[in-house]
Amino acid sequence: MNHPHANPDPQWTSRYAKQITSATEAVRRIKPGQRVFLGTGAAVPRALVRAMIQEHARLADIEVVMVFVVGELPLVAKELVDTFTVNTFFVADNTRAMIQAGSGDYTPILMSDIPRLFSSGQMPLDVAMIQVTTPDLEGEVNLGIAVDVIRCATENAGLVIAQVNPSLPRTYGDSNLSIWDIDLLVPEEESLPEVIFPTPDESIERIGRHIAGLIPDGATIQMGLGRVAQSSIKYLTGKKNLSVHTEMISDSVLDLISAGAITSPEKNHDAGQVVTSFAMGSRKLYAAVNNSPWFSFRRTEYVNDVRTIARQQRMVAINGALQVDLTGQVCVDSLGSTLYSGIGGILDFNTGASNAAEGRSIIVVPSTARKGKISRIVPRLTPGAGVALNRGVVHYVVSEFGIAYLFGKTIQERALALIGIAHPEFRLRLLKRAVKQGLIRPEIGNVDGQIWVGGKELRTSMVLDTGQLVTFRSSRPTDWKPIKKMLYSLSEGTVYRRFMSHVKRFPFNRVKNFTFIDQRRDVVIVGVIADGKDEWVIAIGGYNVEEGGSNRAEVAFLVRDEWQGQGIGTFMMRHLTNMARNAGLSGVTAETLMDNRPMQAVLEKCGFSVHTRIDGETVHFDIDF
Repeated sequence: MNHPHANPDPQWTSRYAKQITSATEAVRRIKPGQRVFLGTGAAVPRALVRAMIQEHARLADIEVVMVFVVGELPLVAKELVDTFTVNTFFVADNTRAMIQAGSGDYTPILMSDIPRLFSSGQMPLDVAMIQVTTPDLEGEVNLGIAVDVIRCATENAGLVIAQVNPSLPRTYGDSNLSIWDIDLLVPEEESLPEVIFPTPDESIERIGRHIAGLIPDGATIQMGLGRVAQSSIKYLTGKKNLSVHTEMISDSVLDLISAGAITSPEKNHDAGQVVTSFAMGSRKLYAAVNNSPWFSFRRTEYVNDVRTIARQQRMVAINGALQVDLTGQVCVDSLGSTLYSGIGGILDFNTGASNAAEGRSIIVVPSTARKGKISRIVPRLTPGAGVALNRGVVHYVVSEFGIAYLFGKTIQERALALIGIAHPEFRLRLLKRAVKQGLIRPEIGNVDGQIWVGGKELRTSMVLDTGQLVTFRSSRPTDWKPIKKMLYSLSEGTVYRRFMSHVKRFPFNRVKNFTFIDQRRDVVIVGVIADGKDEWVIAIGGYNVEEGGSNRAEVAFLVRDEWQGQGIGTFMMRHLTNMARNAGLSGVTAETLMDNRPMQAVLEKCGFSVHTRIDGETVHFDIDF
């Protein structure tokens, strides 16, 4: 990793006088019909762009190739369409209208493959226009806040023109470039464009908190280019010993550093550093990366290499999506056939993180778009949509309504999991479409109002004397198989005491009563233990409101045999009665067999007024709040 050589050469203009020229004279070296590469993001050499536009009458058929640039891009003006054709690898705000109108080009490609386009000669570059710092005493300039594919572009372009901007930060990594690798130097100081991400709304905040639950201490994180992925990491400030290996950083990474979530750069090479290929943010971010060993700006060939990503410690990739269908297909670069963004590094990092030791790949998707009018979780992708990740490689999908783990799951399990994290307004119609498409069994379709994932008020946890954490949450549609597995694991005695009969089979129609809940009447919670990917149901309980206007509910619960006697039943009973009381009920009822003393003990010490009566072999409990 190079040192940025912070001491500029005060004599550089005389030392390299033969290479120095004006922006206008520099772009006059560009010939009609040539392909011109333009530097990335906030490092776009705007003085050279302005000069090229001024020379547009002389130029013709210029193809401008770029990843994307920040701010206004006057090259896309309608009156310049016969002179400049923009070919972008990522459709951004300033190129979207042009691309959608068919007057520009979008090249869909993995970020990791772009350098190969240049170096192989498949996309030969006539000119590279970049931005650099002033030369230092050793005859090197610095690429500053964008290294990405710029290094490869300069190595393969026939003519390299650099705007020399003293305002550009000097950075560590692969940022240094010999002055002799540049043909023309254009001194032009100007401020860098800032990118201020909007304050996260409530949905992004909830997504961020879900993501935080998936990221362990000591993880290495990547954040995709989108607003949701970048904004959500601010909720990781409570983590410890994080590292960063990502394409782009924004101001959100500074929050993690100031909170102590990211370890010091002295820890060891790469692991304690923020490794990135470019930065986009505020002046505060640009000042922070200047001459700071915290940050290492590396080439795309390194940052996006799947093997490099897979070697990272507990690699977690976080990337946004435009749509996810009920089988798990992910669309990121188009809305139907309308091109909207780009593939970027989502496949690079999804693959790398999935193959890393203890790695995780997370797709984030707000549940709705257009102010809640449409669902981003859809039965089928909009016709024409491009699939960036096929259904076989997707692991976690996160919306503001929860987490769906898809890897290794059946189509039916995937559909139910994704319906469970869709916006409640769309769940029933998604369910109906899933049945119609044959994604889930028909009898599930008859559960109007019962596709529901409970809110945080239903969630709690306890730590057993053994140190095991047991989490209690609302039952989900995807729990029907884990619950069935639990039921078949029970001893004959436990089954008889709970169901008061010798039940031998648990068909779907019986199990669905635990998982498809009419939220207007009933509550079902499960106690689970988890390892981050799978959960095991070890307890289940709930209540259903009685008919007849008694304002009471019948309560029941069940604990797997090997977990009995550890206080789980008592904990669940108190949790259920507190929920019932908070819901405005006046009390609960329960029934148990005479010889079921453990259950009776739990009911008797629930903390409320308890009345019992015996009817044959059954004990009836009335508990008043």
